Amino acid sequence: MKKVITYGTYDLFHEGHYRLLKRAKELGDYLIVGVTTEHFDECRGKLNVVDPILKRIENVKKTGFADMIIVEDHEGQKIEDIQKYGVDIFTVGSDWIGTFDYLNAFCKVVYLERTPNISSTMLRGNAYKLIKIGIVGTGRIAGRFVSEARYTSGIVVSDAYNPEIESASQFKKKYSEYDIAIEIEDYEKFLGNVDAVYIASTNETHYEYAKQALIHGKSVLCEKPLAFTKRESMELYDLALKNHVVLMEAIKAAYCPGFQQLLNVVLSGKIGKIKDVEACFTRIANIHSRERTDPKYGGAFLEYSGNVLMPIIKILGTDYQSVTFDSFDNELGTDDYTKIQIRYKDAMATAKVGMAVKSEGQLIVAGTEGYVIAQSPWWLTEKFDVRYENETIVEHYEPRFVGDGLRYEISEFIAKIRGTGEKSYKLTAKESISITGIVEKFVKDRCIEK
Repeated sequence: MKKVITYGTYDLFHEGHYRLLKRAKELGDYLIVGVTTEHFDECRGKLNVVDPILKRIENVKKTGFADMIIVEDHEGQKIEDIQKYGVDIFTVGSDWIGTFDYLNAFCKVVYLERTPNISSTMLRGNAYKLIKIGIVGTGRIAGRFVSEARYTSGIVVSDAYNPEIESASQFKKKYSEYDIAIEIEDYEKFLGNVDAVYIASTNETHYEYAKQALIHGKSVLCEKPLAFTKRESMELYDLALKNHVVLMEAIKAAYCPGFQQLLNVVLSGKIGKIKDVEACFTRIANIHSRERTDPKYGGAFLEYSGNVLMPIIKILGTDYQSVTFDSFDNELGTDDYTKIQIRYKDAMATAKVGMAVKSEGQLIVAGTEGYVIAQSPWWLTEKFDVRYENETIVEHYEPRFVGDGLRYEISEFIAKIRGTGEKSYKLTAKESISITGIVEKFVKDRCIEK
C-alpha cells in the first residue's frame, strides 16, 4: 500500500484545497493529512488564521479524501510522521517548490500545481470570502510581496498590472508557479478582476493608481510616498472613507510587532519626556537604477524618507514647528544623501536617508531619564535596548519577528478589509498625511533652489 502525506492550514476552506487533496489522494492508496495548529502557524510566520482548528479538521474530513487526519504542532514533525507512518510520498502545492526537498532523504517529494484563479464563489460555508489582490508594478518589491502574501490566510495574489511589457513578462516567468494573470493595457479591466490592490509602481504613479482603485471601490495598500502633496493625500483618504474601503500607506515598520513594542515602551514614560529622535535608513543603490538616475521622482528622500519620518511622527506627533533639509546631489541632480531636521516646541528630531552614502541604520529615542536604541536594521525591530545614566542597567528586548516584515503589513491590511482589525492606530490617516506634508515641502524647496 502506497502512503501519501500532506500538510496545510486549510483555513477558509475553498476549492483549491479540495482539488489539492483530491490530487494528493490520487498519488497513492492511503492519504494522511496534517492540519497545523494556529499556534504553530504563528510560530512559522503564517498570520490571520480565521477558522478554529476543529472546523478546519472537519472541512478536511468532509472531502472524504483523508484516510487519517493528524495535527501538526511543532518543527521537525514532518520527518517524524514520515518515519512513524511509513510514508512513501510527501506532497504540497507548487508554491512551495524547493522548500521541502530535504525530505527526499526520507521519501519521494511531489509538488502539485496550484488551482488557478480561485474566486470567492469557490469558498465553502465560510463567513469570509477569499480576497483577491492585484499588484500594480512588477519590480523587486512586488516579488517580495508575492512571497510574503502566502503566509497570510484568506488571500490570493491573482493579478498584476504593468504597462511595461518587458518587466511584466519577466515577473510572470519568475513567479509562474503562482499563475498570476498579467494585464499590460487596461487598468480598469485589471481592477475589475480583484478585490484590493497593492501599489508598488514608480513614485510618480502612486496617487493616480490609488485614486482610480478607490473610485472603483477597491481597498488600497500603497507604497510610500502615497502622494506628493497633502491635498492629494487627504483626497485619497477621503475617497476611501466615502467608498467604505481601506487605504493604507505601506511603511512596513509601522506594522511590525517589535516596533509596536518599542513604541509602547517609549510612550510609557519609562525614559521620561522624549526630547530627541534620530532615525537612519541608507543603502547603496545600483548606480544605473531609477532611484539614482531620476532627479524628479527618484533620490534618497523620495525613496526612503517614509521609513525614517514614520517613527518621528509616531513618537513626537504631527504638530512640528519647522522642517529643514540638507542634501548631497549627484551630477544628475538626484539626492544621494539627505538629512532632515525637524523641530517641535519641546523636542527635535533628525532623519537621515542615503542611496550612495552608507551609515549606521539605527533608531535612537532620547528622554530625560534614559534612551531607547534599536540597532541596525531598526526598521525590522528584532531587538532593542533601554539604557540609563547608570550604564550597568540595560533592559534588553527581543520581540518576535518573522520573514522580512511585509507579512505583518499584509496581515493588517487584510484584517481591516475584513473588519476584524483594530482601528488604524499603527499608522493613522493623520500621521500619513503629515508625512506627505514633509514630502511636499522637500519637493517645493528643491524646485525653488533650482
